Amino acid sequence: MISSGALLVIVVFCALAFDYINGFHDTANAIATSVSTRALTPKRAVVMAACLNFVGALVSTGVAQTIAKDIVSPEYVTSEVVIAALIGAITWNIITWYFAIPSSSSHAIIGGMMGAGAAYAGFGVLHWGGLTKIVLALLISPIIGIILGFIIMKTLFFLFRNVSPSKVNHGFRKMQVLSAALLSYNHGSNDAQKSMGIITLALVAAGLQDPANLNPQLWVKIACALAMAAGTSVGGWKIIRTMGAKIFKLEPINGFAADLSSSIVIWVATAFPGLHLPVSTTHVVSGSIMGVGSAKRVSAVRWGIAQQMLTAWVITIPTSALIAAIIFKIISLVI
Repeated sequence: MISSGALLVIVVFCALAFDYINGFHDTANAIATSVSTRALTPKRAVVMAACLNFVGALVSTGVAQTIAKDIVSPEYVTSEVVIAALIGAITWNIITWYFAIPSSSSHAIIGGMMGAGAAYAGFGVLHWGGLTKIVLALLISPIIGIILGFIIMKTLFFLFRNVSPSKVNHGFRKMQVLSAALLSYNHGSNDAQKSMGIITLALVAAGLQDPANLNPQLWVKIACALAMAAGTSVGGWKIIRTMGAKIFKLEPINGFAADLSSSIVIWVATAFPGLHLPVSTTHVVSGSIMGVGSAKRVSAVRWGIAQQMLTAWVITIPTSALIAAIIFKIISLVI
């Protein structure tokens, strides 16, 4: 029989491992465009992304509270449920990273919590109102990314229509550093909060935090921020190649437009009053790149790659939920 204290240690370890993997799995989201257009060297891009992921992760906690209360009713969350959810999400992240598929860590952890919670106490413990809100945000955000990327790219084409392409790309290669920094910050502010919410649930389950207060403790915020920054510093080069070149051949002006539109979508979801929604940085950036490419020419987008990514998006939640449910059943037999 494992003590509650030991279970809590395992939860924290798994949550930080998820954040670390999320860091290198999703590094591509923030730096793929700037690396592929040579606005930044890979080393500088990764260092910048790691630092700004850390800063972003410390800024707000609204998304963490959404994760803590809107997926599974907190009173049904045990350490075993959280461990199974995290292992399910980690497993799916590693599989998709190995095959260079830009899937969503957000979808994975949400699916993991759903599967583990349902395996523990049935589908009735799922917070369907909160889940509907979260899933709608996950589905709508990349569509908004496509639309916004298209609009911003068309606007830039119009504004610089009389400037030579070489001058435009030279100028936007510098602007890309700023847009990549902004996207790295926003990635940290949304993605790191998911693990903060998970650890907070575990602390509540262990009786170490008031259920009425789901605001992450300071040490939780710092630990999750450091784990994501460490993972980001490793880099996810396989996915960077997919995001930076295989969807659409990016030039600096395209990369700037994609990063800017992605940052706007993620910032609104994270910080806009009353929202505080977890969104998939992977999906939003992918959508923005598709929108930017379509603004140039619809046929310029490699829709075959986009279709493969869409398939991964659709299966992530049910697959990670199934893995987490199986893991929970195994844990129940062992513990």
